[in-house]
Amino acid sequence: MRDLWVSLRRFLFIILFSLAIGAVFIMMIGENPLNAYGALVRGAFVGKLNLGKTLANFTPLLLTSLAFAVGAKGGAFNVGVEGEVFLGGIAAAYIGIHWTFLPMPLHLLACFLGAMIVGALSAFIPGALKAYYGVNEVCTTILLNYVAFYVTSYLVSGPMSAGVANAQSHAVADQVKLFQFMKPSSANVGMFIAIVVSIGVIWVFNKTTFGYKIRTVGSNPLHAEYVGINPKKNFIQTMMFSGVLGGIAGCIEILGVHGYFLNNFAANLGFNGMLASLIVKNNILLTPFMAFFLGALKSGALGLQQSTGVPKSIVDTITAVFIIVATMDLLFQYHKKRKVKMAQKEGE
Repeated sequence: MRDLWVSLRRFLFIILFSLAIGAVFIMMIGENPLNAYGALVRGAFVGKLNLGKTLANFTPLLLTSLAFAVGAKGGAFNVGVEGEVFLGGIAAAYIGIHWTFLPMPLHLLACFLGAMIVGALSAFIPGALKAYYGVNEVCTTILLNYVAFYVTSYLVSGPMSAGVANAQSHAVADQVKLFQFMKPSSANVGMFIAIVVSIGVIWVFNKTTFGYKIRTVGSNPLHAEYVGINPKKNFIQTMMFSGVLGGIAGCIEILGVHGYFLNNFAANLGFNGMLASLIVKNNILLTPFMAFFLGALKSGALGLQQSTGVPKSIVDTITAVFIIVATMDLLFQYHKKRKVKMAQKEGE
């Protein structure tokens, strides 16, 4: 509980400090920071359309940030979440288009299961390469992102093409489309699915043997092996768990937002989720709040630009400051640990 409180205070400090830096930039261009932030809040929360956009941005960020955090807790730096979103989306689109012989509940379930399986298999490859051959997962996951993008791009430009100007698939069956409850925004019931999934992830990490194994392997693989945990097997399972979350994110975007697979629909979703997780040091409990905050910043940026003379790139500046402050915090921790080690050596 104490660690959670410390992490929460750090999270709030990063937000306030970053907003303060953003206020300095806003004043430098001759605008009032209070008016600018007021416009940002209104653009993110005031009105059905604005609030709906915030919720729609939050849903995929919640899942992709959790996907990265899950991998990080198990000792994996999974940069391939974006590719898993693409592959999960194309699997959901294919099943949603062609498996119409199934009744609605089974058809919808098949879309999610297909996306989860494809996402897990995509993550299995770098997981196995790292566990058994020592291949760095950062390199393999980055390269697999390109594989996922080009494979899905080929499919919606060729075998799955709807034959329109934009590269996209045919529309999925109406019975598997997720209900949009805040039209004209694209906020849909997939948000509630994502929240339930995130609660399940938190429960797994804190209440199950599998969660304990992930944390143990992530913190000390040698100790994990000593107490009877197979670190290689667990590393692969952790990567696949991360891939499942990425696949779910892709499925929700296809069934709830677009209704078909649109080429390059998930650009930067994985990387933004990774940033949300890194800012809060991959804290499973705080990651959803950071995802919501970044989703609100993204949807409020347009309102900020329309209502004031402040460009929406200021929001990108604030996000960049988040990352810088988080990195500085890690730097300070490194120096602190170094001083402790030096003191221990002198004591010896």
